[in-house]
Formats: sequence, structure tokens, C-alpha cells
Amino acid sequence: MIWIRKQFQPVDNSPLILFRMIFGLLIFAESFGAIITGWVRQVLIEPDFNFTLIGFEWLQAPDGYAMYIHFGLMAICGLMVMLGFYYRAGVAGFTILWTMVYWMQKSSYNNHYYFLILLCIFMLIIPAHAYASLDAKRNSSIVSNTCPRWCITIFILQMWIVFTFAATHKFYPGWLEGEFISMNFLGKSNYWLIGDLLQKPWLQEAVIYGGIVFDGLIIYFLLYKKTRVPAFIISIVFHLFNSIVFQIGIFPYLMIGLTVFFFEPELIRKIFFKKKPIVTYNTLLIPQISVKRASIAFIFLCYFILQLYLPLRHYLYKGDVFYTEEGHRLAWRMMLRYKTGNLTYQITSTDSDSTWTVKPNEFLTSRQSRAIVGKPDMIWQFAQYLDNHYQEIGVGDVEVRALAYIRLNKQPVVRLIDGQVDLSEVRWESLKHSDWILSPDK
Repeated sequence: MIWIRKQFQPVDNSPLILFRMIFGLLIFAESFGAIITGWVRQVLIEPDFNFTLIGFEWLQAPDGYAMYIHFGLMAICGLMVMLGFYYRAGVAGFTILWTMVYWMQKSSYNNHYYFLILLCIFMLIIPAHAYASLDAKRNSSIVSNTCPRWCITIFILQMWIVFTFAATHKFYPGWLEGEFISMNFLGKSNYWLIGDLLQKPWLQEAVIYGGIVFDGLIIYFLLYKKTRVPAFIISIVFHLFNSIVFQIGIFPYLMIGLTVFFFEPELIRKIFFKKKPIVTYNTLLIPQISVKRASIAFIFLCYFILQLYLPLRHYLYKGDVFYTEEGHRLAWRMMLRYKTGNLTYQITSTDSDSTWTVKPNEFLTSRQSRAIVGKPDMIWQFAQYLDNHYQEIGVGDVEVRALAYIRLNKQPVVRLIDGQVDLSEVRWESLKHSDWILSPDK
């Protein structure tokens, strides 16, 4: 109970203010970068059909230049967050727009897309604009040098969950035996300066075992004062290496930015906010638990229980999650496997009793065609698309069967989908295993 009470004790909000600036800059870079690198065009504009979150098929990217405007608004929201200018409106706007993008497509999935939504929710409810912001200059009533301790604790707990499960998920043969790393690094042999180095067995082993050690221990080393600075330096090196080698957007820089919450607020104040008043802690009493505070604690308890459940939920399903993908997303299963293979659809007209074969690249972009292989939910969604397509062009009712064969890393090729099942007649099961999804241990 005393720990819960301490979470409502006021503490120096310097780490929160600094992270607001970092976060705003990074989401601006993510949004603007998506435009100038061609990501928006390739992922959202070029496809005729986008793989949305199941149940949100109506949320297709609009035609024309509307998505550029969408991301332009997101970039503006990022600047609003960074400057603390109508801060909550900026965070809320980015959260809505980014969540729409996340729900709108799955062909370019990255864990940091989901992580951004979680951070946005945190930023929306905390007073990160109470100091060094344009809002504070125009409205003195919001100015504060402190925030409740839980405003910092929630970021540390979320990072612990991310890193802990990232380490736990690596304990499987495809990672430990180096299959994924060797395949990934082989494709980077032409990288400037480091391409040859990435092919060295000793470096690959260092990445394999170093990744587990880093993910499993870094939070504890950052929490312990004597190891904090070395852990911070190692964290910077680790994340910059990931950024260069794996090219995973702003995720490594978000993780570096989040380390501000492990340092003493007074140190952050001295370095970044020298004019900020000193917070005297001996005058800040630990408050009693009120109904409001108990409600806040209960909401966060439910949230973090959910965050613990999501990475573990795959144990409730039959089959190997690396094949079935049931319980894969939202679980911090990061950079663990390659899935390659061959996918075709067998279409049978129930009216004319004729059968023909369809390859995904006849309807999808090359990026989508690569993404759909090995992902049963996307295979199912495309079957629904084909069923609707042939009805719309006048072919009538059709049966849609998927012939999918995949290889996980360097493992033998296996059948992924039961080719006897008409997927156009199958409902998607979100909370239990679908028997038409196969895996080697079934």
C-alpha cells in the first residue's frame, strides 16, 4: 500500500518535460519521414486493397493525395507536442491519426507502430506541458514543477514489459541457433563499412546472446544507480546498432529517449532546465489514498495485467505461434524469424463448376505479396476480398481455397493452410485457434 501511496507523491517533472520534447520531435520525424521516403505512397496509396485490422475493412486508405495530408497533419501534431502548443490537442490528434494508420494496413507491420499508440495514451493523460511549453506561457494556471510519481513509473513499467518479453521470446531455436541472424545479416553484406563485419560468426554470436542479455537486464541496470551511466551508454550503442542494421524507424531513438525516466529528476533539471526552480522533497508529503487515487491505481493495474496477458496469450492456442501467428502481434515478438514460401488460391465457380488459380501478385503490390505469405489472417482476408471481387464482376458465388507452403527460417517447408477448406465460408476467430491453420506440431 505504501508503494501505491508513493506513486501519488509529487516529484520533479523535469524528465517528463524533456521526454515530451523528444517524443514530439520523433513523431514529427516519423510522420514527415514517411512522406519523403515514399512509405506513404508504397504502403497506403499504391495498393488497390489494404489489409486492415479485421473488422475494419471499411477503413481503406482514400485515393489521391489525402494520405499525404493525413501524415502532414500528424507532423504538425508532433511539432505541437514538442513545443507544448495546445499540447493535449496535438497528442490527441496524432493518436487518432496514427491509430487509423495502424488499423488501416498490416502489410508493413512494426512493433513500434503499436508502441507509439501506447506512449500516446500515456502522453495524453499526463501533464507534460506544465513547464517549458508555449501552453505554460499563455496559461500560467497549468504551470507546475512537479507531477505525481506515477507519471514516470508507468513509462518504466512499460519498458520493463517490452524488454522482458523481447528477451523471453528469443529463447527458441531459430534465434539461439542463429538462423534468423545469419539470414538477416546475409542480406546486408553490401552495407557500407559494416557489410563484411556482419558476416563474421563472432559478431553474429555476440548479437544473438548479447541481445538476450541486454533485453533481459538493461532495465535493472538502469534502475540501479551505480550501473546507470554504463547501462545508458551501452543502451545508446545497442539502439544505434539496431537502427543502422535493422532500420526500424524511430523505435531505437524512442527507447534511448525513454531512458530519461531512470535518471534523478534533479540531474535532468541541472542539465536541461537550469532556470527551473528546485523541488524540495522534504516538503512533499506522501498523500493518503482517496477514491480518485484508488480508481487511477485500479485502472493502471488492469492496463498492466492486459500488457502481461497479450504476450502470453499464444499459449491458449493450439499450434506453434511462429507458424500460426495466433497471438503474435502486440506481444513484443521482435526481429525473430523469416517466413518465405509460396501461396496461390484455387477459385471454383459454383455456377459453372470451373476452377482457376490466382496468385496474390495479380491483385496486390509486391510488398503486400511478400507480407501475406505466412500470415494466416492476411491469407483469410484476401480470400474474402477475392470472394467479393468475383461476385462484383458477375462471376457469382465462388469457393476460395488457399494453397500455402512456407519455410520458417531454414526449417523444412510445411503446409500452412488446410487446402480443403473454403475460406470464403469461414469466420475469423479472434479468441481461439482456427483449425484450418496448420503447424508442424499439430
